[in-house]
Amino acid sequence: MPYDDMTDTEFEEFCFELMKELGFVNVDWRKGTGLNASPSDSGRDIVAERHVTEVDSAVHVERWFVDCKKYTKGVPPDKISGLLTWAGAERAHVALVIASSFLSNPCKDYLKTYELNNRPPFRVKYWERPQLKKLLEGVPDFVSRYVDSRPRTEAEILAAEEYRTTKLWYYRKEVLFHNIEIGRRPPLDQETEKTIKDAMRSVEAMYADEPGFIIPGDEQEAWHSAYLLGELSALRWVLGDDWNNGDS
Repeated sequence: MPYDDMTDTEFEEFCFELMKELGFVNVDWRKGTGLNASPSDSGRDIVAERHVTEVDSAVHVERWFVDCKKYTKGVPPDKISGLLTWAGAERAHVALVIASSFLSNPCKDYLKTYELNNRPPFRVKYWERPQLKKLLEGVPDFVSRYVDSRPRTEAEILAAEEYRTTKLWYYRKEVLFHNIEIGRRPPLDQETEKTIKDAMRSVEAMYADEPGFIIPGDEQEAWHSAYLLGELSALRWVLGDDWNNGDS
């Protein structure tokens, strides 16, 4: 899941949709504003209800207060105190923290101390990245909405562009030496030839196990090279270059 690529609001929306996917009802995202932050959410980003069936088939409703924390580092203790305060004041059954990464160790210690000293009338839970992974194992269609449709990151685009630039460079060097071999162009001086061939050996070592890196010299060769140029041109355009840049 691309948690690190999400904004705070996008992560809250993910948590909102996840609660519905897991069977919670009356799920209320307390956004309250079009801004990225929600300053008036009263300590919880989401309020949801869960129907619990007892062994005698009796059903009771649990009210969950959920605080969503989009952090690349551990969530600190002061960022969850509002959730606990409002869960107690409004008699929630469960106070849940959903973290995109992890709660910091001081935060976990704070929760243990809070439960020990206050014995709150609600349960305290937290879902960190491993728990989220487990919860998502049974909902592949839900996961695909976030993974398959997300925009590529700049790092992914740069890596794709670099790979194709190297592939095109290598292909053109193969064509160069083939044309020299059949007499279509004059030989290179020894130093230049050695430099190019050494660079080709380095590329081969890097991409030896990469399927499709070598363009086969068959009747489809022209199509493969033209397709590669199209991919490279599109990637470079996305990165801000002009169209049809096929330099290698």
